[in-house]
Amino acid sequence: MTMQENGLTTAQQQAIEHLYRAFNEQNPDLLDLALMPDWQDIPLGPGQQPGLAGMKPIIGMFIAAFPDVKITILDLFGRDGKAAVRAQITGTHRGAFFGVPPTGKPMAIAIHEFHLLTGDRIAQTWHLEDWFGMLNQVGAWPPAMV
Repeated sequence: MTMQENGLTTAQQQAIEHLYRAFNEQNPDLLDLALMPDWQDIPLGPGQQPGLAGMKPIIGMFIAAFPDVKITILDLFGRDGKAAVRAQITGTHRGAFFGVPPTGKPMAIAIHEFHLLTGDRIAQTWHLEDWFGMLNQVGAWPPAMV
């Protein structure tokens, strides 16, 4: 078991990278290399079902709304089977998202995630994305005053 400078094993780092590559490469099957079947996503997104199977449709939803979605890892470090990720999500709003019709505007938001790893797969993820920032960037927040 080789440890990287960031405190993770090579396999743990690869699992985390596979999670974000699934979005970047528009390939939900990469999640099989990243997540435990009973993976817990905390909190679940609107309409998201639990587990690995519930995450695969989320990638399709993102691709429909942001066909050029890209998640860039800015920082990744860990210890004792836990990892922290600071990343950025970018994309162009080309499909409905959170009920907001497409605007064609670009967005770039922060994402912070903490992963609990079991062996070489992610067992739990706690996450926080700046969705208010996205809504502001596409002109949907604050709501238009009538």
